[in-house]
Amino acid sequence: MTSVVLADDQALVRSGLRALLEARGIEVLGEAGDGRAAVGTTRALRPDVLVMDIRMPVMDGIAATREVVAAGLSSRVLVLTTYDLDEYVYEALRAGAAGFMLKASPPDRLVDAIDVVAGGEALLAPSLTQRLIAEYVRRPPPSAGIPEPLRDLTERELEVLALVARGLSNEDIAATLVVSLSTVKTHVNRILSKLELRGRAQAVVIAYESGLVRPGEESTTV
Repeated sequence: MTSVVLADDQALVRSGLRALLEARGIEVLGEAGDGRAAVGTTRALRPDVLVMDIRMPVMDGIAATREVVAAGLSSRVLVLTTYDLDEYVYEALRAGAAGFMLKASPPDRLVDAIDVVAGGEALLAPSLTQRLIAEYVRRPPPSAGIPEPLRDLTERELEVLALVARGLSNEDIAATLVVSLSTVKTHVNRILSKLELRGRAQAVVIAYESGLVRPGEESTTV
């Protein structure tokens, strides 16, 4: 059974989420009303997923995400946001969140999102993620060759990273490159290891920040 901790400064929201998730077989281990409490509760209870609002008192969701990641906890962070273009979401991805979704999403989608994140994948809706990055990532100047942060990646790994940045799943990447799913998973794991990243969400950010792919353009490989 997947376990979660709910962090939101509104008690009514937390109680509604608890009722929703427990009715669908997800175990709610605890709740927190601010970011600091979210970090402490996650440390103590070690849920599979910390479902966290961004705007909270004492410590916001971005800082809380950063602390959970820095502590090396296995719990993965799924950020909830009210707006579909929210600069805080991008910062949360940089901080190490495994993904995000909108509070207005259908209940079943939230349940699916928790299962996806708990399973080690990133939840990155391609259209929303591309819009966020296009809006909030500063485009690096064009440069020849392989971007400095990505020098340790092989040509195939760069190709896979570019496809990840476009929001493709492992299955889609395998179909695009005509390779096996296990091969794609191996490439993704090596990319995360070489770049010392926690998950696919951070890989998307570095792909854009390094200039491997650029907002509004098709991904390119080197």
